[in-house]
Amino acid sequence: MQLASTDEANVTLVPALEPFRAGTPAPDIKIQVEWAESLRPQAKQEVFDSGSVWRLYEDEAGFQFDFSAPLLLGERPYKRLLVDRCFRRATLQMSEECFAGTDYLAAPLEYPLDELLIMHRLTQEKAIELHSCGIVRPDGTGNLFVGHSGAGKSTTTRLWTECEEVEVLSDDRIVVRRDEGGTDAEPTAGTPVETPLEATRRASEREVLRLRDCSASRTNHSAQDDRGKTEHSAQDDKAKQQIPRSARNDKEFSRNDKGMRMYGTPWHGEAAYASPGSAPLERIFILEHGRGNVLTRLSPSQAVAELFARSFVPFHRHEYVDSALEFLEEVVDAVPCYRFAFEPSQGAVERILEFRD
Repeated sequence: MQLASTDEANVTLVPALEPFRAGTPAPDIKIQVEWAESLRPQAKQEVFDSGSVWRLYEDEAGFQFDFSAPLLLGERPYKRLLVDRCFRRATLQMSEECFAGTDYLAAPLEYPLDELLIMHRLTQEKAIELHSCGIVRPDGTGNLFVGHSGAGKSTTTRLWTECEEVEVLSDDRIVVRRDEGGTDAEPTAGTPVETPLEATRRASEREVLRLRDCSASRTNHSAQDDRGKTEHSAQDDKAKQQIPRSARNDKEFSRNDKGMRMYGTPWHGEAAYASPGSAPLERIFILEHGRGNVLTRLSPSQAVAELFARSFVPFHRHEYVDSALEFLEEVVDAVPCYRFAFEPSQGAVERILEFRD
């Protein structure tokens, strides 16, 4: 993401996003930040109501996200995001009326707007966000432990950090995408990389947020204010009903040449791990509480259903769902998936360390 404004104060990041600040010459999402006297309701079709902070509307031009906090900032939206259908160009309007006379921090990318933008942008790419923790061992081996709330992601994180000097990319949200080999030279965090056009605007533009193609290196433990976090997981039976026929028949897929890569995100769980690192994805484990630390290899159709039920997908458009399912077919073809019925002890870690496909 790139934030742009005539006022540098308008592109301030909340502390949780600072580790993800990076320069990039070609941001995927450009956001112009503006202030408006007030943000009044508009006659647009309502597509989704989160039941808490945000609502989604649609018209011919694209989408509108309205964010409200009645108890803190009044009934009207305190900010509004207008974005095109490809989630590449957006205008973020901040309400002067709502923030006047308050001490509330007017942070443009404050949660949940940051995650909503990423989640919707991933629908335009071969990528997906999963409810999971990503553990990278000192040798670079990347294991993804996927699970609903309460399945044991935070427990798994604790067990591994007590055993090895691992890199925890996140203990709750991981983005998986094709491994394209990274970049030749990763810009230093915090150092803007400008195109000629942007160089003329550097007094008013700041390139600020990216899920970076940098390799995981060491343990990273950063905290984020998780107020109002809402879980977004589908029912297992609903997931299985929506699996494409090709996956239900366990069709053989062409294996990807470069495999998959997992990326840390700013949105952590109870253990509060959030790293901007990334690593090649070696194995995926579906977590569930059990006895004996039993590993069971999943068929392609089983794996797609389990992952889809634990993914963050905008369900308001069927093409987003179809795209997610198609990409998950590629994921399970490239990466072995297992069900892991584990006990909350070091024996669970030892079982993975001793395991051979």
